[in-house]
Amino acid sequence: MKPLYGFHAVGARLRAAPASVHAVYVDASRRDARMQQFLRKVEASGVELKTLSAERLTALAGTDRHQGVVAQVDDLPTVHDLHAVLDAVEGAPLVLALDGVTDPHNLGAILRTADAAGVHLVIAPKDRAVGLNPTVARVASGAAETVPYLMVTNLVRSLGELQDRGLWVMGTDEAATDDVYAANWTQPAVLVMGAEGAGMRRLVRETCDQLLQIPMLGAVESLNVSVAAGVCLYEAVRQRRA
Repeated sequence: MKPLYGFHAVGARLRAAPASVHAVYVDASRRDARMQQFLRKVEASGVELKTLSAERLTALAGTDRHQGVVAQVDDLPTVHDLHAVLDAVEGAPLVLALDGVTDPHNLGAILRTADAAGVHLVIAPKDRAVGLNPTVARVASGAAETVPYLMVTNLVRSLGELQDRGLWVMGTDEAATDDVYAANWTQPAVLVMGAEGAGMRRLVRETCDQLLQIPMLGAVESLNVSVAAGVCLYEAVRQRRA
């Protein structure tokens, strides 16, 4: 078992996989409307509910940023095969590949956007990426429970497998001549985001079918990787809705 904390993260787990939640612990001193609404959700799920002091919740969560809500949960089944995920997709798949995102706050924000944009799968290399942890789950506001996240041994090889399935691989690069708004996001597609500063590794960049840049019209030279991912993914949403 492991702790999961925060209203959004615990609430999403209760909706998606209540059987994986052993117990929910809440701050005994909180009586506000948000907590009362949350308590009703817990009671409706049938999961055991207990009250603890804020200090004991902090000890259980390992942080004081738990919002008065901590759950003891089992790990969800890990995604092991990108093909199994994509075989279940109806329509044109949209995959997000992260090359070198190591900050858990960035990953959490990216997963939250990926869920909202309808991304079917997020992949990242095992050796250059942050895994799913309590910080990622809290920042993702439930999306860590809903978006398949697969850590692969060789990202370049996995991108090649996606290309073999007919997905068009588009990487973001500030030196690219095409921009994200000129790309065709209605086709089966992979968006590759590199690490902040370093960008994509050379072999990853060379594997891409197309390189895209985000127009920068002001004084700053680049965007945070989670913001940049949101810009690209919502251009895909716009085109697919149209």
